[in-house]
Amino acid sequence: NSFVTRTNTCGELRSAHVGQKVTLYGWVQYQRQGLFLVLRDFQGLTQIIIPQDEAHSHVKELLSSAPVESVVRVTGTVSPRPPGQENPKMPTGDIEVKAETAEILNSCKKLPFEIKDFVKKSEALRMQYRYLDLRSFQLQSNLRLRSRMVMRMREYLCNLHGFVDVETPTLFKRTPGGAKEFLVPSREVGKFYSLPQSPQQFKQLLMVGGLDRYFQVARCYRDEGSRPDRQPEFTQIDIEMSFVDQAGIQRLIEGMLQHSWPEERGSIMTPFPSMTYEEALAEYGTDKPDTRFGMKIVDISDVLRRSDIRFVQNALSYPHGSIRAICIPQGVRYLTNKDLESLKESAKSQFNQEIMEIICRPDGTLKSQLTKFLGEKEQSELIQALNMQGDDVVLLAAGEHKQVCSALGTLRLLSANLLEAAGLALRDPKAFHFLWVVDFPLFFPKAENPTELESAHHPFTAPHPSDVSLLYSDPTKVRSQHYDLVLNGNEVGGGSIRIHSAEQQRFVLEKLLKEDSEVLSHLLEALEFGAPPHGGIALGLDRLISLIVDAPSIRDVIAFPKSFRGRDLMGSAPDYVTPEELEPYHIQVSWPLEEKEAKKN
Repeated sequence: NSFVTRTNTCGELRSAHVGQKVTLYGWVQYQRQGLFLVLRDFQGLTQIIIPQDEAHSHVKELLSSAPVESVVRVTGTVSPRPPGQENPKMPTGDIEVKAETAEILNSCKKLPFEIKDFVKKSEALRMQYRYLDLRSFQLQSNLRLRSRMVMRMREYLCNLHGFVDVETPTLFKRTPGGAKEFLVPSREVGKFYSLPQSPQQFKQLLMVGGLDRYFQVARCYRDEGSRPDRQPEFTQIDIEMSFVDQAGIQRLIEGMLQHSWPEERGSIMTPFPSMTYEEALAEYGTDKPDTRFGMKIVDISDVLRRSDIRFVQNALSYPHGSIRAICIPQGVRYLTNKDLESLKESAKSQFNQEIMEIICRPDGTLKSQLTKFLGEKEQSELIQALNMQGDDVVLLAAGEHKQVCSALGTLRLLSANLLEAAGLALRDPKAFHFLWVVDFPLFFPKAENPTELESAHHPFTAPHPSDVSLLYSDPTKVRSQHYDLVLNGNEVGGGSIRIHSAEQQRFVLEKLLKEDSEVLSHLLEALEFGAPPHGGIALGLDRLISLIVDAPSIRDVIAFPKSFRGRDLMGSAPDYVTPEELEPYHIQVSWPLEEKEAKKN
């Protein structure tokens, strides 16, 4: 209550304050029959008794007629609630304030929606009136927890470990590779700035500049169009260190998260487990495994290798062919035939992958189109390999290793959702399973042209020390010094040890990625002036906080988010500008014919 004219907040009064005269400010939460109202501020609720005597008739009239969500000032005396009228659900439920004077500071007009967490409202309406939505308890709680965590992270990095908080520019130039960037026009003809998708180049240049340890709560921008649960502008906890290896970065992040972790969410254990990219793909079908539940992908190639099943033999004849399966516990009991068909259809439509099901009957025998091709010994080995129990359902896939694993990884998550929707508790919503995924490939073949390469992370990632020679002979086999941090099946951070040799960086850009290195001439030149070995990481703050508070969307942990299509529904941005405003930037808008007509009308 320092610097303000209230004596107390609406959430702090208790029995110990009885008899004290207080002044409260807040919003009218609700009012009942001219007898009392509940006043709300950022910290809580207080019940205000409206005086009924003639001497205070003006106070009664004023408070009884104040619309819900009006801002009022109330001065009165704290009193105990009458016996039996205490409210144990409210922290201030043992007291009430008997109003003596009051003032309506600002009356509220008719609301577009009720400001209560349990009242359903469309997301579009919430975002149009975001300033009203921000009054809800849940959004207030999310933003305050976010603020506390960032403060503790800053304390850990700067106060305990000597990091320097540096702001880097948001007007820069295009970075080759990676996400599409927003362009900003300049007054120089044909020249544009780019909004950086991350401070990647700047943080490396800070290491060349000898700062040793850099940190920033960084605003980043990506023009990714209409992607669900993504934002065109987002926040990273951005970190870079000199003379560090992968293990050092991992220890730093584990310590920072432990230091900043909200007490009310329990504790997290360190060190976090680690898994290679190949292990993650083979066992979970994804590079961001949700390790809160089992249903791992099992390789059953050896079990079926001796069978006469044609599609199995066809799959195993491929260079990277394999037969794999997942076992859905109690699938017969919890999944309908329609559910199983939808799972098969998902694999077919997303991965062009056929799926075969095997059902384990209560007596332990198997029901499937496959069983007539399998002897008792093979069926027994299959049951043992998949640890099948009565009423389990197995989904089996055969084909190229990566495709099979990716399809089964997707079905694993879809099955978990179906099981939980049917009432089987599978994933503890209060559990936080962190995981490091390491040893990613340095390059992937381009989807549109598999003979060309693209960076799996970004072009500044260093090759694994054991694979440096392969960089020049067989780059597709090179592992990188890239590492991802995964939480409950979501990527919440990613980083790498960087290339600090100008010669190696130029080779990667020009010879392997076929990029124009001239765009990065400033960075390449900097690496020639005694650049130290360095590495770093960036944590996606929005995603991390949304997982901690179990928010349905990252929009629920951002004060003023954009819509699914990247629009600000409150301020109607982006918006048109006049030709006169565009003139200094040497830009003319070429309108499609139908839009020209629409603007005329």
